[in-house]
Amino acid sequence: MPTVQEALNRLDREIAGARQQKNSLLKIIHGYGSTGAGGDIRMAVQRRLHELVEGGQIRGCVFGENWSKTDNTTWRLLQTQSELKSDPDLGRRNQGITVVWL
Repeated sequence: MPTVQEALNRLDREIAGARQQKNSLLKIIHGYGSTGAGGDIRMAVQRRLHELVEGGQIRGCVFGENWSKTDNTTWRLLQTQSELKSDPDLGRRNQGITVVWL
Protein backbone atom coordinates (compact mmCIF):
# COMPACT_ATOMS: atom_id res chain seq x y z
CA MET A 1 0.00 0.00 0.00
CA PRO A 2 1.89 3.07 -1.20
CA THR A 3 1.43 6.49 0.33
CA VAL A 4 -0.23 9.18 -1.76
CA GLN A 5 3.16 10.80 -2.43
CA GLU A 6 4.68 7.46 -3.50
CA ALA A 7 1.75 6.89 -5.85
CA LEU A 8 2.12 10.36 -7.39
CA ASN A 9 5.87 9.82 -7.84
CA ARG A 10 5.16 6.53 -9.60
CA LEU A 11 2.55 8.24 -11.79
CA ASP A 12 5.13 10.81 -12.86
CA ARG A 13 7.69 8.07 -13.62
CA GLU A 14 5.18 6.04 -15.62
CA ILE A 15 4.16 9.05 -17.71
CA ALA A 16 7.83 9.89 -18.36
CA GLY A 17 8.55 6.26 -19.28
CA ALA A 18 5.58 6.07 -21.63
CA ARG A 19 6.76 9.23 -23.37
CA GLN A 20 10.28 7.83 -23.72
CA GLN A 21 8.86 4.71 -25.32
CA LYS A 22 6.76 6.87 -27.67
CA ASN A 23 3.47 5.53 -26.28
CA SER A 24 0.49 7.80 -26.78
CA LEU A 25 -1.74 6.12 -24.19
CA LEU A 26 -1.38 4.97 -20.64
CA LYS A 27 -3.96 3.15 -18.55
CA ILE A 28 -3.51 3.90 -14.88
CA ILE A 29 -4.87 1.44 -12.34
CA HIS A 30 -5.03 3.42 -9.11
CA GLY A 31 -7.84 1.60 -7.40
CA TYR A 32 -10.96 2.99 -5.84
CA GLY A 33 -9.98 2.78 -2.19
CA SER A 34 -9.92 -0.11 0.23
CA THR A 35 -13.02 1.13 2.04
CA GLY A 36 -15.10 1.22 -1.14
CA ALA A 37 -15.79 4.93 -0.64
CA GLY A 38 -13.09 6.39 -2.88
CA GLY A 39 -9.49 6.55 -1.80
CA ASP A 40 -6.97 9.30 -1.27
CA ILE A 41 -4.70 7.95 -4.03
CA ARG A 42 -7.53 7.98 -6.56
CA MET A 43 -8.40 11.57 -5.76
CA ALA A 44 -4.76 12.71 -5.77
CA VAL A 45 -4.08 11.00 -9.12
CA GLN A 46 -7.15 12.63 -10.64
CA ARG A 47 -6.08 16.05 -9.34
CA ARG A 48 -2.55 15.60 -10.70
CA LEU A 49 -3.82 14.50 -14.11
CA HIS A 50 -6.22 17.42 -14.26
CA GLU A 51 -3.29 19.76 -13.50
CA LEU A 52 -1.23 18.12 -16.26
CA VAL A 53 -4.07 18.61 -18.74
CA GLU A 54 -4.50 22.25 -17.73
CA GLY A 55 -0.73 22.79 -18.02
CA GLY A 56 -0.61 21.23 -21.48
CA GLN A 57 1.67 18.42 -20.33
CA ILE A 58 -0.74 15.68 -21.41
CA ARG A 59 -3.42 15.80 -24.09
CA GLY A 60 -6.19 14.52 -21.87
CA CYS A 61 -7.47 11.87 -19.55
CA VAL A 62 -10.68 9.99 -19.01
CA PHE A 63 -11.51 8.86 -15.52
CA GLY A 64 -12.93 5.36 -15.28
CA GLU A 65 -16.41 6.52 -14.30
CA ASN A 66 -16.55 8.36 -17.67
CA TRP A 67 -14.81 5.68 -19.76
CA SER A 68 -17.83 5.04 -21.95
CA LYS A 69 -18.78 5.56 -25.59
CA THR A 70 -21.35 8.12 -24.45
CA ASP A 71 -18.60 10.41 -23.09
CA ASN A 72 -17.38 12.97 -25.66
CA THR A 73 -13.69 12.72 -24.75
CA THR A 74 -13.81 8.94 -24.78
CA TRP A 75 -15.56 8.96 -28.14
CA ARG A 76 -12.91 11.24 -29.67
CA LEU A 77 -10.18 9.02 -28.28
CA LEU A 78 -11.85 5.87 -29.63
CA GLN A 79 -12.04 7.45 -33.08
CA THR A 80 -8.28 8.01 -33.15
CA GLN A 81 -7.27 4.85 -31.24
CA SER A 82 -9.71 2.20 -32.46
CA GLU A 83 -7.91 -0.61 -30.58
CA LEU A 84 -9.35 0.86 -27.37
CA LYS A 85 -12.83 -0.29 -28.40
CA SER A 86 -11.89 -3.73 -27.10
CA ASP A 87 -10.74 -2.45 -23.68
CA PRO A 88 -12.44 -4.61 -21.04
CA ASP A 89 -13.13 -1.57 -18.82
CA LEU A 90 -14.92 0.41 -21.55
CA GLY A 91 -18.48 1.11 -20.45
CA ARG A 92 -18.04 -0.50 -17.03
CA ARG A 93 -17.76 2.78 -15.06
CA ASN A 94 -14.68 1.40 -13.26
CA GLN A 95 -13.65 4.20 -10.88
CA GLY A 96 -10.36 2.44 -10.18
CA ILE A 97 -8.80 3.26 -13.58
CA THR A 98 -7.94 6.29 -15.68
CA VAL A 99 -6.91 6.43 -19.34
CA VAL A 100 -4.25 9.03 -20.07
CA TRP A 101 -3.74 10.45 -23.56
CA LEU A 102 -0.17 11.66 -23.96
